[in-house]
Amino acid sequence: MTSEEIRDQVWQMGKQARAAAHALTKLTTEEKNDILIAMADGIMAREAEITAANEQDLAGADELGLTDAMKDRLRLDHARIKAMADGIREVAELHDPTGEIIREWDRPNGIKLQKKRTPIGTIGIIYESRPNVTADAAVLCFKTGNATILRGGKEAIHSNRAIADALQAGGAEAGLPDHSIQLIPFTDRESVQHLCEMDTYLDLIIPRGGAGLIEAVVGMARMPVIKHYDGICHVYVDKDADLDMAEAIVVNSKIQKPSVCNALETLLIHTDVAEKFAPQIAENLFAKNVELRGDDAFQQLAGVDVKPATADDWTAEYLDYILAVKVVDSLDDAIAHINEFGSHHTDSIVTANEAAADQFHLEVDSACVFWNTSTRFADGAEFGFGAEIGISTDKLHARGPMALEELCSYKYLSFGSGQLK
Repeated sequence: MTSEEIRDQVWQMGKQARAAAHALTKLTTEEKNDILIAMADGIMAREAEITAANEQDLAGADELGLTDAMKDRLRLDHARIKAMADGIREVAELHDPTGEIIREWDRPNGIKLQKKRTPIGTIGIIYESRPNVTADAAVLCFKTGNATILRGGKEAIHSNRAIADALQAGGAEAGLPDHSIQLIPFTDRESVQHLCEMDTYLDLIIPRGGAGLIEAVVGMARMPVIKHYDGICHVYVDKDADLDMAEAIVVNSKIQKPSVCNALETLLIHTDVAEKFAPQIAENLFAKNVELRGDDAFQQLAGVDVKPATADDWTAEYLDYILAVKVVDSLDDAIAHINEFGSHHTDSIVTANEAAADQFHLEVDSACVFWNTSTRFADGAEFGFGAEIGISTDKLHARGPMALEELCSYKYLSFGSGQLK
């Protein structure tokens, strides 16, 4: 396709999305839920097509240079497709925040005011690797009355197309307005630029992927961007930690699913417990084939093969069986390290000292700050929000797991009787 043809098609999708967003405002919650159930049924009805499309993507994974962790994120099987459909059904059961009255009050002149939750309108979502994001993003936006334009990566293009087609076909049978969910069907990089410039039709962009993608979108976008930046997540093992608990939390945070954004990337150990804990955790992780990269103190104490950590390791999101480890002199040093090198995503302290936990909660500048909890719990479903669209590392207007309420804006309504100023 020519550059002009790509632009024309993307802008036509934007125009269609704006019309769909207006149609979505007219749907009742019951109607939206019926459509969501039909979408879930559509996913299962087209499982064979989705699986075949995913096999096409996996066949090209080596040519694209995908790591084993990235291939795992890409792979769809019966269990994952069923989980996708079940997730849609769960969204149908969640409370619909649109139309909710946030606040209401009366003014001395007799005017009654309401602050009411409303859809944002039209949302563009740019993402990489994980084809389940196609379903998660589309249904969360739909539940909140937002029209969606999706732009996935080339590594998952066949899977994304199949999932989007299944959602559209299933939903249409139950009354889904035309063009409520649109997937850009090509992967030319120009499509991202045109999407970012389309502020006439697009109210918000949410990029999900690596730092390069997010920085490119932020640089081009003419509309607000909610960033889902790197997950450089930390666990700090305090001098008052239960070391067996710490070991379990570190192992779970790192290896339960290393390819996701809430997986542990840097471990910090207080020097007072390092002599005991360093070999304890190193032996466990080494046995599980985790590559360890440590500072001088950890290398000396670990008792297993540890690669020297470089400056780049403290800012690395590995998404793989690799862990950076540093011994720190104090809680203050741990907090300073996290705030300097972290990505403001998720960080956890393991300690029996409530005052230390309170300080960590207060001073660590991240969306999710945990006490005696695996970083893997930084997740919309684990928070009880249902499926999430991602974890925002921004502070406005959404931060942390971004679910239904975060996909809403609000408006002010007045109820008067002829008042004049």
